[in-house]
Amino acid sequence: MGLGRPVRSTLVSIDPRTPVIVGVGQTINRPAKGRIVEPLDLLEEALVTASLDAGPGRPLLESLDLLSAVASFVWHPIDPALLVAERLGLEPRATQLTATGGSYPSKLVAQAARRIQMGDAEVIAFVGAEAMASRSAGRNLPDRPTWAEQDPRQVTAPDLFGADVIPFTDLEMARGVVAPVSIYPLFENALRSARGWSLEEHRQIMGDLSASFAAVAAGNTYASIQEALRPDEITLPTSDNRMISEPYTKLMTANIAVDQGAAVIMCSFEKATALGISLDRMVFPWAHTQGEDRRFISDRPELHRSIALEAIGPRVLEIAGLSIDEIARFDLYSCFPIAVQMGAAALGLRLDDPNRPLTQTGGLTFGGGPGNNYVTHSLSAMVDALRQHPGEIGLVSGLSYFATSHAIGLYSTTPPAVAFRHEDLQEQIDRHPVQAVDPEMTGPVTVETYTIAHDREAGPISATIAVRNDQGVRSWATISKHDVLAEITGTELIGRAGTLTEDGTLALW
Repeated sequence: MGLGRPVRSTLVSIDPRTPVIVGVGQTINRPAKGRIVEPLDLLEEALVTASLDAGPGRPLLESLDLLSAVASFVWHPIDPALLVAERLGLEPRATQLTATGGSYPSKLVAQAARRIQMGDAEVIAFVGAEAMASRSAGRNLPDRPTWAEQDPRQVTAPDLFGADVIPFTDLEMARGVVAPVSIYPLFENALRSARGWSLEEHRQIMGDLSASFAAVAAGNTYASIQEALRPDEITLPTSDNRMISEPYTKLMTANIAVDQGAAVIMCSFEKATALGISLDRMVFPWAHTQGEDRRFISDRPELHRSIALEAIGPRVLEIAGLSIDEIARFDLYSCFPIAVQMGAAALGLRLDDPNRPLTQTGGLTFGGGPGNNYVTHSLSAMVDALRQHPGEIGLVSGLSYFATSHAIGLYSTTPPAVAFRHEDLQEQIDRHPVQAVDPEMTGPVTVETYTIAHDREAGPISATIAVRNDQGVRSWATISKHDVLAEITGTELIGRAGTLTEDGTLALW
């Protein structure tokens, strides 16, 4: 097979229980144009759009066995799926709510596919939305808009898909290792060290990668930032693109201040054909894998790579009987540049292949980062792209927390040669060693990786640092003295020696 060449199924006929994606929908609101919305508005718009995408009328929505909602970051009704169903006059047999995590939309596809295969369901949909831009804009209005709520005396909590977890240790909390914007830069700088890049080489690589995502977003109707920016416009700090946490400027972080919603509708092939949906509108899930790295980043031996991705990436290709060269389209999860680089490394992909960009949307910065629901947008964009290029195969990845929980799916308009398969590789992943950590460590240490957080007005305000002693045991350190921060900001700290004190402060030698 040639690079990205369409793959044809060997099936003579399609099993009636084969799961298919038949409808996708996206919506975006731009408060600057004068409209303020709530998440429920976007849920409704996205689900209606997905229904119309599948065909005229509402036969699929009126036949829903399960309607799942992707959990919102800032809106927490008891059962958001029930709210949107009530607004649309629907009566799904069951509703569901996901736990927190960006990998859940991908896992919802796998759940739906398996239930349809087993005959437990005929039609399943999921939908998610965030309205953070409207929330910010609404704060300045005389009558601050309110969002829909539910009475706990009248509404029962739906089944929870997944589990919410505490993703950091007491030591990590004490040393400031708690937020994505301060953790992903640790991975990014660790990667620079592992690859032997200079600060400037690293900046150029991140800039080229980010610019390739911006170029895709420029042509995406539903993107938040529709401007093809140059690499230096993304990586160099300015008043409009301030440094957030080294080496990331604002334009290298997930853009969560958006109003976006997206939905996916799936059903059996039998149901789709009965409703008159043409084969060229159907997109088939081929295979899906998932797995988790160690929940606490302290426990991961190497901070620049994902053991889980390196397991599930090759495996999803293997169970589909494919090589990476047969995948024509990709959307790799992209909350920060390091997430894309981890995914590309696990799959053996180039970052700079002009024929196979690593996003369909523009990513979580330029396309938009609507909380846990980004992958629903990337799935929608992938479905649209595959319909326009019949026979090609697309790969979509998602992750949760701190590059912790990963999921990868393969999709095509061509029916798979074998039935959809899903595998959880956790048992294999858990065989890898756990990093030794000493919360009480003091004395001589070496910097393993680091980041320096910046304030809009005050500049560098704190450094978060992973350190190791001469036995290779890890701990965490901080630097908060302004004169020291001013001296070290923008410099390479990895490999520098120092003394870790009892209060967690690192004194560099």
